[in-house]
Amino acid sequence: MAQDVASERLQTSSRLFAFTRWDAIPVLAGMLHCAYFFAMFYLFSRVPLWVMLILGFIYSVSISWNINGISHNFIHNPYFRSPLLNRLFSIMESVTVGFGQVFYECIHMQHHKGNADRPDENGDTIDWISIYKHGHDGQAEHPLKYTFLSFFREDPKTVFRALRRKDRREAFWGITELVLFLGTFVILGVLNWHYICFLLGFWYFGHCLSYLNGYYRHYGGNPDEPIAWGVSSYDKLYNWIWFYNGYHAEHHFRPKVHWTRMQAFRDQIVDQQRAAGVRVIKPPHALGFLDPDLPRIGLPSTPRSQESTAAS
Repeated sequence: MAQDVASERLQTSSRLFAFTRWDAIPVLAGMLHCAYFFAMFYLFSRVPLWVMLILGFIYSVSISWNINGISHNFIHNPYFRSPLLNRLFSIMESVTVGFGQVFYECIHMQHHKGNADRPDENGDTIDWISIYKHGHDGQAEHPLKYTFLSFFREDPKTVFRALRRKDRREAFWGITELVLFLGTFVILGVLNWHYICFLLGFWYFGHCLSYLNGYYRHYGGNPDEPIAWGVSSYDKLYNWIWFYNGYHAEHHFRPKVHWTRMQAFRDQIVDQQRAAGVRVIKPPHALGFLDPDLPRIGLPSTPRSQESTAAS
């Protein structure tokens, strides 16, 4: 009998990594991303503006890449055995992407509680970032509104209160990370106010790209069917670079499956997924609007299993 990948816990003899030495790859990527963030400041007054515009756009894309790959996997399966190293990595991530990792973890775990749920009779959703929260008639919000407005809808007070109820120590570290990343931005602004004006636009756009990625990880999914909560993309290059972020239906079904085991897990449940009508798109999630089978915005997105039943 094949071993259940979802219940299999990775084991490693490494004294450094908690699950597998393969986690050295996202750790190194995170460190390089942090170096890139500070290198942009160094280069700002030393290279032409057109070069900085290219570097700024790359930084925007890399924010979404980090949040949805490196940072996201770190939430579910912290990379290190040492609590100190995990804390230091969390702080580094907060400064690099300009968003507190502890706050992100709180928001993301709430996302898993609701799984992009539809509003109740009072208009509330369990998932604070559900694509249906600001939609109408039980339909998803328009992707452009979700992409560019979600950043301004974040409520640090709500997140802090939730953290404090759960763990006061984590609430302290959440505030500490916010102070450190905001302090970093302030210091960069004091050293060169032209640079911080340049950076803020790309920083905001990077978080917008992250929300765009999140939108198409759920648009067309079925909020009422656990195995079909998410929408998956199996583009190989996308998953290699984004640390298997594409396997999103699988991730919501079993959030603790390690990123190195996602393909094996999918192979194990593929028949169940097909029976439930799990939605799969061809392009990476951030380019989900290019999918040829994309349901029209504002129209009900009937699960494929229901479509097949209706057709027969």
